Amino acid sequence: MMTSIAEPDYWALLGLDPGSDGVSLKRAFRREARRWHPDLNGNDRQAEERFKLVNEAYAVLSDHDRRIAWERRRTGRSSSQDPFASGFPDFEEYLAVVLGIGDPSEPDRAEAHHNDDHSHSERRPTPSPQPPPPVRSQDNLETTVVLTPDQALHGTAVNLELSDGTVIEVDTPPFAGDGWRLRLEGVAPGGRDHFLQLQVVTAEGLRIDGLRVLYRLELFPPDAALGCAVDVPTLSGSVTLQVPPGSSSGRLLRLRERGLAWNDRQGDQLVEVVIVIPAHLNDDEQALYQRLQELSLDQGRI
Repeated sequence: MMTSIAEPDYWALLGLDPGSDGVSLKRAFRREARRWHPDLNGNDRQAEERFKLVNEAYAVLSDHDRRIAWERRRTGRSSSQDPFASGFPDFEEYLAVVLGIGDPSEPDRAEAHHNDDHSHSERRPTPSPQPPPPVRSQDNLETTVVLTPDQALHGTAVNLELSDGTVIEVDTPPFAGDGWRLRLEGVAPGGRDHFLQLQVVTAEGLRIDGLRVLYRLELFPPDAALGCAVDVPTLSGSVTLQVPPGSSSGRLLRLRERGLAWNDRQGDQLVEVVIVIPAHLNDDEQALYQRLQELSLDQGRI
């Protein structure tokens, strides 16, 4: 993807000497991507432009044929379409362009009170230099990769063995999230794509998504209707959350600064209210629900 009229010196842009190896290239790309991404720079316009150039530089230098073509024409102009021409996406949308993954939507509903003070994957045969994070093969075209919150935040290298015995090294992107699906284009036998499904969930059920933490809070109808105080887990321990009366399924409550930290930024934890109905009702409960239904019909609520 090309964004500039006259192609710049991509090596210098990434702070590298010409001909630097792939490991140095990936390290420089990840460093510069974090440094210049607008989400981490207050949507500064200059940071946006620099970030697009960093992305462009890595796309060219990491591809042998494109790098050779660039070195030959240096002062030419590419006709490739700029995916950012219609606006600059957030970090998840950017990763969707680079890696071919879906981007989680950003919720816009959130309120809460408590009583305490998301790279680019590269195909490269390797002799397994270090044990990778746990990898479970689902089939020959998709693999689940289990990451810790820290690995998801900073990105990590995963060694993946394909069904034909080829071992490839894949860099997971920084600020990754649970449920992200990374596409490794054409690496599977027969030129098929292989997908990595990222799993970033703690034992307490906290799902990681960039700097945010997501949690599903199951409530019985009376608690959701009347409001309640409930203990919920966070990455730093349990806190008491006050659920407002009249909370419906899907309502998002925010625990501020209970997410992951990056430099001077602190993510929030979003708690999603999920109303559950008991599987079995006794006679008294059945009668109460029937009476509630009658009242709702009388008042035109349903």
